[in-house]
Amino acid sequence: MIGAEAALRLRRLGTVDIQHGLTDAEFDEIELQYGFEFAIDHRAFLAEGLPVWTKGDDHPDKASWGWPNWRDGDREELQAQADHPETVILRAVRDGHWPDGWKRRPADPELAVAEARSRLADVPRMIPVYAHRYLPAGRDTSGRSVLSIHALHDILVYGLDLADYVDQEFRTRQQVDVPFWRDYL
Repeated sequence: MIGAEAALRLRRLGTVDIQHGLTDAEFDEIELQYGFEFAIDHRAFLAEGLPVWTKGDDHPDKASWGWPNWRDGDREELQAQADHPETVILRAVRDGHWPDGWKRRPADPELAVAEARSRLADVPRMIPVYAHRYLPAGRDTSGRSVLSIHALHDILVYGLDLADYVDQEFRTRQQVDVPFWRDYL
């Protein structure tokens, strides 16, 4: 299973504080509170252990959230992290962006935002994994890519699946052999 393998890879690194995994009751409470269902891989990952801190998460120049502490984290901050992908899209729509494939954009910016909200209700919700890295929600989904969603024009694939993501985010730095530049990764 991808989620369990991702958790094993993360644990082996020894650089992440990992608490005991979430229980079924905790998953139910989180999903009810935030209005989504974890994907199979994400759920298995968090059931193996709840990552809560990584070396560097408390750096003063940190530009984003760390691990979402679904058990003891600040609910407002967790909500902001969970809402971030939608906030990115709605901010862009407010500023004039309109996705290809959507019918004609309403002239009134507030109507455009309302239409965008309605359309976003039909796409997979993105659930935070770490910082600005997200997996699509969906109880029956597995093997989905992890996306980095920082801004509308700064969305990248950070892993082909959750296990690959752990390698890309936390292991790649050890494998880079370019002198000098590797120190800035």
